[in-house]
Amino acid sequence: MDLHGSITTMLFLVTDTSGKDGFVGLARTREGARSDHVDVIGEVPLAGGTFSAQLVPQISGLLGSHGLEKTDIDGFIVVSGPGSFTGLRVGLAAIKALAEILKKPIVPVSLLEVLGKSSMLTAPGQDGHATCTPLRYAVALDAGRKEAYVGEYEVVVEGNSARSFQCGGERLLDLESLVQLMESGTARWLATPDPALATLLSERLDAAGNYTIIKTDRPRSSGITTVGWQKLKAGKVVSPGQLDANYIRRSDAEIFAKPRP
Repeated sequence: MDLHGSITTMLFLVTDTSGKDGFVGLARTREGARSDHVDVIGEVPLAGGTFSAQLVPQISGLLGSHGLEKTDIDGFIVVSGPGSFTGLRVGLAAIKALAEILKKPIVPVSLLEVLGKSSMLTAPGQDGHATCTPLRYAVALDAGRKEAYVGEYEVVVEGNSARSFQCGGERLLDLESLVQLMESGTARWLATPDPALATLLSERLDAAGNYTIIKTDRPRSSGITTVGWQKLKAGKVVSPGQLDANYIRRSDAEIFAKPRP
C-alpha cells in the first residue's frame, strides 16, 4: 500500500473510547471509479470503565473471529475526542503501541466532525431547488457539568447535494451559551446524539424560533471510517508520537493547579 500512489483497498482498525461506552471495529475501504465504499466487517462494544482491560483482548478477538492477523491492518482510525480524559488516554495509548509495532498510519478524527458531516443535509425544508446556498449549523455532545462540546459548520448546498463543507470551530459551551447560539440564528439547526441534551434544548428554545433540534445517532464504525478515509487520502495522518487527544476541556488538574511562585 502506497499512500502517495494508487490506493485500492485498505483494512482499518477503528476505535472510539471517548464516551461512557466505546467500541472497536474493523472496516474495509475500496476506492471505486465513481465513489468510495466502506464495508464494516465487524464491531464489538467496550463497556465503560473497563477500557484498559478490554481494549487489547477485544481487538485480538475481533481480528481472530474474521480470520485476520494484526499484520493485516493497513491503518488505524481513532476518535481523538472530545470526551472522557481517561477513556481517550487508554484508547490512544493502545493505538500508539500497535501503530509503532506495525509501522502503519494513524488517522485521528474528531467525533464532532463526524457528526457534522453526517448531519449536513438533515435540516427540514430543503426543497431541492436551492442554488449554492450556504447553510450554517451545529452539532453537540453532552459534556456534563451543564456544558456541551459544540462544533459549528457551514455547508454550501446546490439542489440536494453538498458542494462544500467547512468547519467553523469546536469549543466548550455552557448550556446557556448554547441556547443563545441557536437563538441568535448563527446555526440553522443543531444535531445531537444525546437525548437529554436534545430535550433540554427543545424545552429552553422558543418553539417559534427559526431553528431545529435534531436527535441523531452517535457515530459508529461506518461514519468514522468514511471521515478517516477521506483524511488519509488528503495526507492527514500522524505518527504514534504525534497522536494526541482533542480534549477541548482542560482537565481538573490544569484548572485547579496552583500557580507557580
